[in-house]
Amino acid sequence: MALQVTHTNGTVYLEGRINSATARLFIIRAEHFVEQLKNLTININKVNEIDRDGIEAFKTVWSIALRNNKKLKITGLNNTKIFNQFGLNIKA
Repeated sequence: MALQVTHTNGTVYLEGRINSATARLFIIRAEHFVEQLKNLTININKVNEIDRDGIEAFKTVWSIALRNNKKLKITGLNNTKIFNQFGLNIKA
């Protein structure tokens, strides 16, 4: 499944895979939401794959949010993998 990105009530929901084929789409869509919303919450409950390019995409989105003085929150069952890549030792 390709990556599906939907937005409801200030939360962006991702479904599918965040990998080399979808990472750029994710960055473009997330950057749009960073610019439009006060703060950004990304829910990854329905993400079934995050590869190295996907992790790098999250790092890019994190940088974009910081540059725009926005808060970024990542929620969902798969968030531990992402947090560990940022050097945050958070247990799910």
